[in-house]
Amino acid sequence: MMPGQIPDPSVTAGSLPGLGPLSGLPSSALTAEELKYADIRNIGAMIAPLHFLEVKLGKRPQPVKSELDEEEERRKRRREKNKVAAARCRNKKKERTEFLQRESERLELMNAELKTQIEELKQERQQLILMLNRHRPTCIVRTDSVKTPESEGNPLLEQLEKK
Repeated sequence: MMPGQIPDPSVTAGSLPGLGPLSGLPSSALTAEELKYADIRNIGAMIAPLHFLEVKLGKRPQPVKSELDEEEERRKRRREKNKVAAARCRNKKKERTEFLQRESERLELMNAELKTQIEELKQERQQLILMLNRHRPTCIVRTDSVKTPESEGNPLLEQLEKK
């Protein structure tokens, strides 16, 4: 019985309504006992029209198979595109990480080389200052006009002495 439908007075508790011309069975109410012993062909005749019409009572209509197949196909395509995009993103991230790792190693190597070069230049400077200091006593040039490495390193003191 559908909501809002007036109940049939011929249907009593414990009995089922007849399906009339749809089933070929009498339209009077069928009891559970009568239904149990009814001819199988008549029951098949009752169920068959509803089955061929694909009527499902109490449920909303199901989409047609082609619609389901199309939607499933769209889902598969979307998943496949997402899978490809995710793989591409992972590969790009991996390449970027590898590039940064190589760049970091290159810069660390360059930094070490520059530090070595700085140390070598400092040692060379010290040797040159030492050679200059050894040469100074024998030099004929006036020491007043020549800047020495000691005064060269402190221009602020030179400015203060001039004042």
